[in-house]
Amino acid sequence: MAPTVAVDTNAFMMPVELDVRLFDELNRLLDGYEPVTPQAVVEELRKLSEKGGNEGIAASVGHDLATERCLILDTDATYADDAVVELAREGTAEYVVTNDQPLQQRALDASVAVIGLRGKNKLAITQP
Repeated sequence: MAPTVAVDTNAFMMPVELDVRLFDELNRLLDGYEPVTPQAVVEELRKLSEKGGNEGIAASVGHDLATERCLILDTDATYADDAVVELAREGTAEYVVTNDQPLQQRALDASVAVIGLRGKNKLAITQP
């Protein structure tokens, strides 16, 4: 069975902000996977996309990626980071994709591997 990968808000914004080809990189790292994201992340991307500017553009692209490429899951948490951690802690996600250092640590503390930026535009896996 393919591992489940929970994608955080800032990961969806990487294609615009950091020129990272998110799903190409996930394909390179993992031999098949199921991308998921909490509803709270989709909502955060929607709100950020209304701001305009580079952040708004990145969030708009991220929102499209989330809704087109990921299974969107409901969680008890309404704050995006807490929702991602909830997926990790309950065993729904075997990987968390984020560049947020505190969130990376929370995922590792929950014994979930983290996929984050290494170098200019490549992703790498950190095991707990």
